[in-house]
Amino acid sequence: MSLIQRIGELSQPLEPIATDVTEKLSPLNDIRAVLFDVYGTLIISGSGDIGISMAQDSASAFAAALKAVELSAESIDPQQGFARLHEAIQRHHAVRRTAGIEYPEVEIRDVWAEVLTAMGLTQLSPDTVEAMAVEYECRVNPTWPMPDLLSTLTALRERDLTLGIVSNAQFFTPLLFEALADHDLVQLGFDLEQCVYSFELLEAKPSTVLYEQAADRLRDHRGIRPEQVLYVGNDMLNDITPAQQVGFKTALFAGDQRSLRLRLGDPRVVRTQPDLIVTTLASLPPLLSP
Repeated sequence: MSLIQRIGELSQPLEPIATDVTEKLSPLNDIRAVLFDVYGTLIISGSGDIGISMAQDSASAFAAALKAVELSAESIDPQQGFARLHEAIQRHHAVRRTAGIEYPEVEIRDVWAEVLTAMGLTQLSPDTVEAMAVEYECRVNPTWPMPDLLSTLTALRERDLTLGIVSNAQFFTPLLFEALADHDLVQLGFDLEQCVYSFELLEAKPSTVLYEQAADRLRDHRGIRPEQVLYVGNDMLNDITPAQQVGFKTALFAGDQRSLRLRLGDPRVVRTQPDLIVTTLASLPPLLSP
């Protein structure tokens, strides 16, 4: 069974939890590209974001994932397994920080291979490691497409807008779209050259590095200037602030209580004001000039 099929099997419909945020719907002119965050914006995240989960749930998820991929788990304490996973992630982060990276990201396949090997599960194939990562992630962070995902992307594509992604993510993140929405990224209208993922750079938002790379690609490949880009995300710190720092226009997606991060009182966002605030994806296309 493919990873895409397995993600589909492990997933169940979710609905966003409405917020009381007031929309700010001001039409924007001369927008040529729209870039999105994934978790909490295009995809509902049951835990609020990638990499966030409760320890007790994570321990049971660890045990279930081992069983699902048919790894011998009799001598493995699931709570210890989760603790080792958490420690390995922190260790990888520390190495990156030593190299001068303020907001490090991991390659979760490397982390899982290290953890499973340390627990005596040797001779692991890359496919087994990937399967373990997917089995675990789908249990601790259930996902489902945000309402109006397909119709919104279709409407933006019909306006001849370049579509891309800038997101904290892992290798399985792009697979979610085909698994849950029956369309891969190309079919949805995304330009794969304009998709920037944290796991590929080993650097995470709110670092501006991801946004700078997106800006460089849009300028070099499409001739699009930063002020002609709209970035859509659900987090004032991770999404809106760094996107504005590189010159993008911004839209705060406030459509789900689980993932909305206003960061009230955080001095890092005190001067940040999004150009738009929307509570549904469907609010976006009418605000952008064709």
